[in-house]
Amino acid sequence: MILLNMNENNTCPFCNTDILDYAFLESNNFLAVYNIAPVLPGHSLIIPRVHFTSFMELSDGELYEFISFSRKAIRILSGVFQTESFNWILQEKEEAGQTIAHMHIHIIPRKPGDMPEPGDWYPRWKNNISHLIDSNQRPRLSRDEMKTIVDRLRKAAADAVS
Repeated sequence: MILLNMNENNTCPFCNTDILDYAFLESNNFLAVYNIAPVLPGHSLIIPRVHFTSFMELSDGELYEFISFSRKAIRILSGVFQTESFNWILQEKEEAGQTIAHMHIHIIPRKPGDMPEPGDWYPRWKNNISHLIDSNQRPRLSRDEMKTIVDRLRKAAADAVS
């Protein structure tokens, strides 16, 4: 596994090499990681290996790779979580709900009936209750739960390549 290209940022959890424990897909510039506190099953993040704080910092080439890589992650999530419906959520800065100042996009698989209404995540986010998209208040998965899910996603990623 390729190590992160950390920017001497000791406080960013996405720059800590421990994040590699949750990665199920990687490229030279990006990681797909399972969210330790998923809003819904399959909730994952796409993060750059370099500590960018804004989507606007990506070069055109990095932007293309970011979207292309996100699509690869969605194909894996689609197979494992049996859905073709997803929310893509990008938050920039605290005012937009971003809690970790490292650029990332949330990929959330959706299924019929997973919330009372398909857009229910938005009012939850807007009303600032405990099930926010980017929140430290959501319940966290145990290390064993994370390992089980990430191992399953890694197998699906390996099978997709072969």
